[in-house]
Amino acid sequence: MRNYAEETEKRVNFIRQAIAEAHADGIIFGNSGGKDSALVGILCKMACENTEGVILPCSSKRNFTMDKDDGMEVADQFGIKTRLIDLTPQKELAMETISQVATLTPAAIANIAPRLRMMTLYAIGASENRLVAGTGNASEYHMGYFTKWGDGAYDLNPIADLTATEVFEFLRYLNAPKAVIEKAPSAGLFEGQTDEEDMGVTYAAIDKYITTGEADEADKAIIDRYHARSGHKRREPLRYHD
Repeated sequence: MRNYAEETEKRVNFIRQAIAEAHADGIIFGNSGGKDSALVGILCKMACENTEGVILPCSSKRNFTMDKDDGMEVADQFGIKTRLIDLTPQKELAMETISQVATLTPAAIANIAPRLRMMTLYAIGASENRLVAGTGNASEYHMGYFTKWGDGAYDLNPIADLTATEVFEFLRYLNAPKAVIEKAPSAGLFEGQTDEEDMGVTYAAIDKYITTGEADEADKAIIDRYHARSGHKRREPLRYHD
């Protein structure tokens, strides 16, 4: 297990350095009510008093109930100022407009919300000279389980090297609300969605594989398939050069 007292100090310093180098006045992050955003919010608040979260519900009923409540519990416990913006009308308008010229697939529709959220965070960040903090962990990154130009876009990410298991451990060390630690991880993209059900493999199996190289045959096949087909998400956009 990591030394989380030491990890806290190092990550707080990392955030402070990023703010100083960017000559920024603060940080903005998406408060989803999940484990990753909770940890990012807590660390950013420790590093910078002018840290604010934005709860961004979009269509999914869960976004307006459990996720919002859990996000506010973290914000209240750690003194993080929080705003709420309902993006449902923007998603509906985008779907209506794009559907006039293309047939949207379920995957394309699911990715609209994360991209609208990031657009919103960057609009606030640009208007208030804030850096946008990313909230993805190493397990999601390996699997490509994030939206390109959505939650995969950010100015800094203080938890990018942590597995999902380590994020849980870190939150326990920081005495974060049990509701956030114990609920099933979910991107909240649609009703009833959970990450592990979506991928067909548990975070425990993913973390064991990427840290030790060990996995049973079925889990390994799923993890390798996800990793291989999501390579484009982990590289810079292709640029022509002679």
